[in-house]
Amino acid sequence: MYEVKLRQLLGRAALLLWVVLLLLPLGGCMYPGDSDQQQPGSGYRESVKRVQAAVDDYQEQEGLLPIKTSDEATPRYEKFVVDLNKLQQEGYLDELPAASFEKGGSAYFLILDEESDPQVKLMDLVTVQKVNDVQRKVNLYKSAHGGVLPVEEEVYPGLSSIDAKKAGTASIKLDSVYSGQLLRFLMDKDGTVYADYGADISSAIDKNGGTPEADRDLRLELEQASYYVPVKSLPYMWVDGQAVPQAPVE
Repeated sequence: MYEVKLRQLLGRAALLLWVVLLLLPLGGCMYPGDSDQQQPGSGYRESVKRVQAAVDDYQEQEGLLPIKTSDEATPRYEKFVVDLNKLQQEGYLDELPAASFEKGGSAYFLILDEESDPQVKLMDLVTVQKVNDVQRKVNLYKSAHGGVLPVEEEVYPGLSSIDAKKAGTASIKLDSVYSGQLLRFLMDKDGTVYADYGADISSAIDKNGGTPEADRDLRLELEQASYYVPVKSLPYMWVDGQAVPQAPVE
């Protein structure tokens, strides 16, 4: 009888151990330390707030912003990258955010409105990389075809979609950081490549209601609606009831 009871107890213990081992991976996914990567919404929000507070403290104490040196020609949404290592080394930031490139993540922390009201935002490096990948393909095609571009069709004044078959870019897909939807790649007459945020901007405008001002850069809609900046983009204006990217003036 004692042997039977012992076998029963051992069987229950083995079952309990199996259940615990089964649940361990699930518990690991919910560990708070993974918040930046596993829960981008809440994790990124807290990271941006933390870096914003560090930037504010640094500016108050040092009288300048903790940013990396950039060229005057650097686009607005790539220009003022926060020097996170400096903030950490000088005691303004206790730990680098997991989302940051410096920590192995996929974003740069960026400062907008640097002169009036510095605001910390995120630049998605996946978007940057994929636009750059398409740019390299376009450059190769242009070089191999005597300056001719892999144009598919003109989709906006002065801007065309790219013939993915000619350029060899069919495998490069770009998901929007705002909606998760696929973004189209645009190309100007010189062959410079951009991401098309038109659909995301229109969605933001529809959500907010009203009619945008004619001379307002509509990318501000995305700035205000998200922690991300519309990197690798052109200015957008409201034209005939839609958001239209503005090709560079020759």
